[in-house]
Amino acid sequence: MQLDVFNYLRPEQPVTHDHPLRPLRAMVIEALRRLPPSFCQPYAEPRPSPTARETSLRPLLLQALYSVRSERMLMEQLDYNLLFRWFVGLNMDDAIWDVTVFTKNRERLLDGDIAEAFFQAVLQPAREQNLLSDEHFTVDGTLLEAWASLKSFQRKDAKGAPPPDDPGNATVDFHGETRSNQTHASKTDPEAKLARKGKGKEAKLSYNGNLLVENRNGLIVNTEVFEANGTAERDAALVMLEQIPGTKQVTVGGDKAYDTADFVAECRNLKVTPHVAQNLARPGGSAIDARTTQHAGYAISQRKRKRIEECFGWLKTIALLRKVRHRGVLKVGWVFTFAAAAYNLVRMRNLAMRAG
Repeated sequence: MQLDVFNYLRPEQPVTHDHPLRPLRAMVIEALRRLPPSFCQPYAEPRPSPTARETSLRPLLLQALYSVRSERMLMEQLDYNLLFRWFVGLNMDDAIWDVTVFTKNRERLLDGDIAEAFFQAVLQPAREQNLLSDEHFTVDGTLLEAWASLKSFQRKDAKGAPPPDDPGNATVDFHGETRSNQTHASKTDPEAKLARKGKGKEAKLSYNGNLLVENRNGLIVNTEVFEANGTAERDAALVMLEQIPGTKQVTVGGDKAYDTADFVAECRNLKVTPHVAQNLARPGGSAIDARTTQHAGYAISQRKRKRIEECFGWLKTIALLRKVRHRGVLKVGWVFTFAAAAYNLVRMRNLAMRAG
């Protein structure tokens, strides 16, 4: 086969004008321009061109948008995928990152607050276009399976234990043993806690990921990751509600897990009307009475709150957060917030296409 000596194809040429990544790329560029200058300092060599720190964020967005499960596969895609090269801003002959270098750059991003800054920069155009509600919200939490095996969940006070028969994959028999977060901890991820979704479900080492979603268009406005300690959902909800700007009365929808006297009372102290589902099977009855349920807004909040499940579904299925690949609350929280920003980009693109 006779090959051409020179090729004058630009990475953008094969990308069709109606490709869904085109509006996303424009929104990402605008969001990166809104970042403070301190977040755009260049990394040390070796690195591909362009050399700005923001270049490392674009591959991470592609990883979330296209469900790429590892940095090694991401670098492989960047090597030969023209679409990925165009989105990141690499020319045809630009060298890509070495996998180790890219991982180290990603670790530097994890050490900063750039995920939260990027998340807010993505939301700013939505605020300017009046796409966000500042009065009506929904809150919920979900379990994120930790990157740790149940074999690593061992007694905290274990001393003088015999050496494992296989250091790489030891045989562990924990059947019949009573294990709890008070007496046991994971050796590979101590911050992960044993938790389960409900009665009859299997217990897994997990984190608790929480979202605050506005009810107008279903955009995520805040995120929190806590240890899965049983009360993390309500604790995280109060933290996110406290961060809502302004002093006027707002509403928050939620499921039955939030129908507790303490949560409802704290919401009212924060000038938040709790539109949570009534748990009539709760001892002592529901903490939500007819003063709240009689209003038409309560029924609307109960319908709107189901939108938050779409957010969790996208984050777990597309962004691959069903089982996180990082360890520790801070790193898991960083990735969770960054994936939420990616979800907002997709949602805002779809809203713009409908309006157009």
